[in-house]
This record gives sequence, structure tokens and C-alpha cells, in this order.
Amino acid sequence: MLTHMLKAKLHMAKVTQAELWYDGSCAIDADLVALAGMREFEQIDIYNVNNGERFHTYIILAEPGSGTFSMNGAAARKVAVGDRVIIATYGYFNDEELAAHKPKLVYLNEDNSVNRTSNTIPMQME
Repeated sequence: MLTHMLKAKLHMAKVTQAELWYDGSCAIDADLVALAGMREFEQIDIYNVNNGERFHTYIILAEPGSGTFSMNGAAARKVAVGDRVIIATYGYFNDEELAAHKPKLVYLNEDNSVNRTSNTIPMQME
């Protein structure tokens, strides 16, 4: 049996552009894509922290080191420039893979520079 699990996330990215009349997708700084272990054309889920929108699209690469997070095509209607978003990828893992699986988590500052990386999320306590 395969289990669908979080593979990677870019946490609290700041949307830098919204281009309605561009090929649909999400352009992300290529360095951040690589750091998170994501891939060009990979499906992503985007969770808009500002307005609660949740939607799917795919990754295209933006200039390395640019800090770009551009929502393009229909995705541009789901955000405003300056919104903070969480971008997640998921994968299917068998029991053997699950034993060693740790997601790649990249936490971003307001300017989309890397604050820290991790592979665990602390347990939520009351």
C-alpha cells in the first residue's frame, strides 16, 4: 500500500507578482525550488494565508536568487501581491520508504530569503 505524504514545503513565501495573462503556473526562484527538493513542472498545492484560498498549479522556474513567487494565469486571481503563501508538494511512499522519509521544509523571511530549513514540525501543544 502507498501512503500520500508531505514531500516538501516553502513556508510563508511572499507573493511578488500576479500575472493574469502569462502561461498558467507559479514561477518560483530556482534556488528555492532546488533547496526544497521540488522540480520544474511538479504539481503544487498553494495555501494563501491572507485569504484562505487553496488551489493547485505547477512550478515553473524563476531567476535563481531573485526571491520571485509569481502566480500566473488563473492563479493570479487567487492572490494579491504581498500575500503570504505556503507551497506544498506531496508524494506516494511505500512502507519501506516511509520508515526513512523526512519532508524538506524551507521557512522563509518576509523578503523570501531563507530563515531556516528543517525536516520536522514541533508537536502542537495547548
